[in-house]
Amino acid sequence: MDAEEGTAEISSPEEAANNALVLAFGRLQGAANRLEYLLGRSLEQECGISHLMFEVLLILGRAGEPGLSMRAVAQEQVLTTGGATRLVDRMEAAGLVERAEDPGDRRGRLVRLTPLGAETTVRASRLHVENIRRHFLAPLPADHRERFAEDLRILSHSARDELPRLP
Repeated sequence: MDAEEGTAEISSPEEAANNALVLAFGRLQGAANRLEYLLGRSLEQECGISHLMFEVLLILGRAGEPGLSMRAVAQEQVLTTGGATRLVDRMEAAGLVERAEDPGDRRGRLVRLTPLGAETTVRASRLHVENIRRHFLAPLPADHRERFAEDLRILSHSARDELPRLP
């Protein structure tokens, strides 16, 4: 499919519903939603964490010591600072993260992994990788997988760069 296929004039609901670009994006969105459900449900059942919590654990794992500010966590997850605070509150209550003083700002607090959070990140990542192989890679032809992953990276970065930065 090339861009030309989607530029034809749409003059009826049937043409709209059958537009090649609309269908392609719908398939991408549907696949992402279904995979999110399958992989997220597995994380909840096996590790007791939501997929969003897992993403925050990964962000904090990448950041290392001394941790990240709440604002940085919010920006990484495209959350409001209030939403990030509520999520981190739940994660702190579960013993996965802790808040610590920011060595560069006496008034600031940083979020970082606890030992339980680090262990949960590793355990959940192992499960997640197995599920990615099973549900994301296995259905694709082997010779398409690397290019598909690169195309998704390009799309993700392009969309990220279009988003407004949080104040």
